[in-house]
Formats: sequence, structure tokens, C-alpha cells
Amino acid sequence: MDKIREQLKNPLVTGIAGLVIGLLLGWMLLGWWLFPVEWTDATPAYLRSDLKADYLRMAIDSYSKVPDKALAIQRWEDLGPDASKVLVDVQAAPSQLTPAEILAFSAVVETGELPAQTTPEAAQATEIVPGQVTTAAVTPTATEEKPKTGTLTVVLVVLCLLALVIGGALAYIFLVRNKRRGNGEATPASEAAEYNRQVERTDYSAQGQEAPVAQFMSTYRQGDDLFDDSFSIDAPSGEFLGECGIGISDTIGVGDPKKVTAFEVWLFDKNDIQTVTKVLMSEHAFDDATIRARLESKGEPVLMEPGKRVLLETATLQLEARVVDMNYGQGALPANSYFDRLTLELAIWPKEQAASQA
Repeated sequence: MDKIREQLKNPLVTGIAGLVIGLLLGWMLLGWWLFPVEWTDATPAYLRSDLKADYLRMAIDSYSKVPDKALAIQRWEDLGPDASKVLVDVQAAPSQLTPAEILAFSAVVETGELPAQTTPEAAQATEIVPGQVTTAAVTPTATEEKPKTGTLTVVLVVLCLLALVIGGALAYIFLVRNKRRGNGEATPASEAAEYNRQVERTDYSAQGQEAPVAQFMSTYRQGDDLFDDSFSIDAPSGEFLGECGIGISDTIGVGDPKKVTAFEVWLFDKNDIQTVTKVLMSEHAFDDATIRARLESKGEPVLMEPGKRVLLETATLQLEARVVDMNYGQGALPANSYFDRLTLELAIWPKEQAASQA
């Protein structure tokens, strides 16, 4: 399960998984359930070859009993471009049909009239060689009936195309926009990832404390509008203990890129029934009573300051979020209202271990 979570943090894996799931949903949910393909008034041209032969035998038998020329020609044309081949199959295996009946039918569908010499005696004398079309056999008609596309089929095709377009857009966002642009320029997300690899983590052992069971760095750079880091917390034995992370909570102003004025840092404990969340706010947001009141519903508000340490506790875990680096953006908005960059160090201990240190 943990490996799956780690893989889902990869934008490439997430984009491909989303595309596959979208196609499967479109195929099964839309194609089979909501908008299944329904055939109405289809011609025998869509039948299997053996069933086409059976259809032609019935058409010939029907004409021998009720010689309706127009109906015979219509039934012949309904077989489509394979009509001549089907006639060869019927000649090779006429079943209950006589050579006279087959010859009479083929003459009608070719000329529209009964041949003068087609009397029962003459027809009986006419030898039908299996695998060879008689002179009365017709060639495929010049005009073929094209399959009719139903409204539901059109809707299904449009929805599938729409799913592909959306999947392509998501792939672009995850694979191109959030990685590197074509000219090699680093994006805010890639710059943040590089900074996380270089920044030095706190050595708690050197400070006389127990080393945390998990320790992570998370950096936000303005322009990373999809910023949302999450991490799996595992014991040294590999046991899954919970998860933690940080994401955008609120923005200020309009336009791109987003002007982030508050973040949410959260801690999930597998042994607890709820996730603990605190809202890390800019100076402007913290001092604004309206913004503060609105964000209090998401978690306890905390004013962000360089070096600030924020504690989150659950039933069995304790998380310390330390502000490693922060800087406010400059612009037309109120001073100290949104972040240009922010780096947090997240360290997690089992609660009993944290209590013994205290």
C-alpha cells in the first residue's frame, strides 16, 4: 500500500492512471450502460457469412412461392457487396432449393425480369457448377448502403474524444507544465524539489533528542499552483503509522500565479479517528478578522514566522513543523499578505517517545 502511495506522487504515474481510469469508465460506464450501441433496422450485410447464405436461401425460396420482383431485388441489395459471393455459397450448398429456383432468382435480381427460357424444364437442364457463378448471377450493385450511425453512437464517440482531450490536458499539466519547459527553464515545482534535496535537515540526535521516525522537507515556490505535498509515516520496522502533509489553504487577490496567503499542515494517525490540521497564515491574513474567522473552520490558525515551530498531536503521533525559510511576495496587494516561498521541515515521533523527551 505504501509503495502505491509513493508511486502516486509521481505526476507521470498519476497522469497515466487517470487517463486509463477515464477510458475504462467511458468504455464500460458510458459505452455499456448509459449509452449502449443499439442496432435498429440493420440490413443482412452485417450478418456472418453463414447467416447471409441462410438469408439468401430464404429469399430465393420466398421468391419461388411469391414472385415479387421488387422484393427480391431489395433483399438482394440488402446483402451488400458480398451478395455475389453469398450466391456462390448457395449454389455450392443449395439445401432444399432447386437449380431452377436459384436461376430464376438470379435472373430477376440482374435484369428485373424473368428470362424467356426459364421454364421448369429449361431450368432443370441448366447445370449449376458449385463455386462458379452462373451467367444470371449479378455483380455487386454500384450503390452500397452505408451503415447508419445512431444518435447514441455519435454521443458516445464525442464523449470518448472529450475524455481523450481532458486526459491530454492533464498529461500536459503534470508532465510538461510542472516539470521543465521546452527551453530548459526550471519550474517552481522543480526548483522546490531541488531545494529540498540540498537543504540540511535538523540533526535531533546531536541536540540530545531521539531521532524522529520520519523527517521530511517541503518547499513552496510562488507559481506552483498545484502545491500539495503528502508523506507516508512508517516505523523502522516498516509498519505504516500514518501520513502527514502540507497544501494550499487560501489565496488572496486574482490572476495567475496564485497568491497564497495560508497553508494547511495536517497529520493523520491510523490509530486516531480524525486528522489534525493547523492553518499557517501570513501576517496580513492572521491580523484580518474576516479571513481568520473564515479559516478557523479548517483548523487552528497559526501566524507564520521564521524559525516558528508548530506542534500537531494525535492519539499516538506528534509532529513538529519548523519554518526553515520563508519570504513574502511583493506587489500591489497588502504588505506581508502572500508567500513568495516557504520551506517547512516536518519531523514525527511516536507520542510516548516524544513525551519521554519532554
